[in-house]
Amino acid sequence: MSCGKRVTDNSTMEQHSSEISRLKCGETLVNLAFLPDDVVKVSGKILIDAPIEYVWKALTDYDNLNRTLPKVVASTVVERKGNEVVLDQTGRTGIFFFEKTVNFRLRLREEYLKNVTFEQVEGDFSIYRGEWNVETSDTLKGTILSYHAEIKPLFFAPPILVSFVQWQDMPGILRAHKKTAEALSAEAA
Repeated sequence: MSCGKRVTDNSTMEQHSSEISRLKCGETLVNLAFLPDDVVKVSGKILIDAPIEYVWKALTDYDNLNRTLPKVVASTVVERKGNEVVLDQTGRTGIFFFEKTVNFRLRLREEYLKNVTFEQVEGDFSIYRGEWNVETSDTLKGTILSYHAEIKPLFFAPPILVSFVQWQDMPGILRAHKKTAEALSAEAA
């Protein structure tokens, strides 16, 4: 395997193969797209050297996300009913000298060891929805954590700015989940 070498063929199989190679090389993958009505679509992926249970635990420790994730100032479970969770979060977002505090309440739905879907029910975004997925693969050692979301703030922020902030912040968030999950796995060993 050669790290740093890019595949230029755009076939789906080649893209998947390239993605797997990049994940094995330790890359954090982030993709952005512009959707109609100024909505930004963001996705990210990282390979974590820990069993899926520890990745799940890191991802769903909602009351402690402010201790483990960058830019999360507060994170509190308001309600939990079975696999549904209502979560209040406060975060910092922005670039350079422009930084803003954002607040939102999310409705989460967990499918154990598979995914967490989320959607804002109130807060500083007109659209904030998506999902976190955890998966294992026969071709990889470890767990793949992936994120997909559609975002549109209520406050004025051009899509190019929103996409830049996501491109800047997403790798740190994924690496923080990786660090937490790998530490939990090491503690259990």
